[in-house]
Amino acid sequence: MTKRNIIIGSVVSATLGLSACTSTSSDPVYTQFYSEAGSLVDAGDFGNSTLNNRLVMTGERQYTFDLARRFSTEVDSTVNFAFNSAQLDRTAQAILRQQANWIRQFPEIRFRVYGHTDAVGSNRANKSLGQRRANAVVNYFSTLGISRQRLEAVVSFGETQPLVVTQGRERRNRRTVTEVSGFVKRHPTVMDGKYAQIIYRDYVNSAVSQPTLSSTTVQGLDG
Repeated sequence: MTKRNIIIGSVVSATLGLSACTSTSSDPVYTQFYSEAGSLVDAGDFGNSTLNNRLVMTGERQYTFDLARRFSTEVDSTVNFAFNSAQLDRTAQAILRQQANWIRQFPEIRFRVYGHTDAVGSNRANKSLGQRRANAVVNYFSTLGISRQRLEAVVSFGETQPLVVTQGRERRNRRTVTEVSGFVKRHPTVMDGKYAQIIYRDYVNSAVSQPTLSSTTVQGLDG
């Protein structure tokens, strides 16, 4: 046998062996036998629940971020105001009552209210107006039984963060925005064993239907 034939034979043997190995390794029975138990049904998310709990309890995961995202998606976080006014109309009050219902589910959480204005008027006057609007929302929350220790009317953004860029009057820019800001005791996570209580309370409350604003009511009150 020549050297050339020996090389060709080795290449063919290696190719056949690789093909056999590939076909065998793709066999579910073979894979299950030579792999750890449960590997065939693991879609890549095994252990995620345990990992999530560890991240929450060690502070690696911002629980407040998750609540902030939920709050902004489950309720309307914004109320609007008439021009040069900090008075809450009936539509604004209805929205704030919905916000208060959500806030009551999480007595451990603090909230901030940011005030905004449109661009009409001086920046100094608008910052003052935005602050009065934020204060009006906090005051209304307190009448609904929300502790002021959980609420903060922060220095307003005034006219500096418009939703609609315009120098004229724009109702959508005349607003307050309620946001989750953290835990009451300023602790980054619930470390005293209350995490399960929060989840269970949220689960129970999820079965309770929440009042909604009808489109007719909103159109009739939105001036």
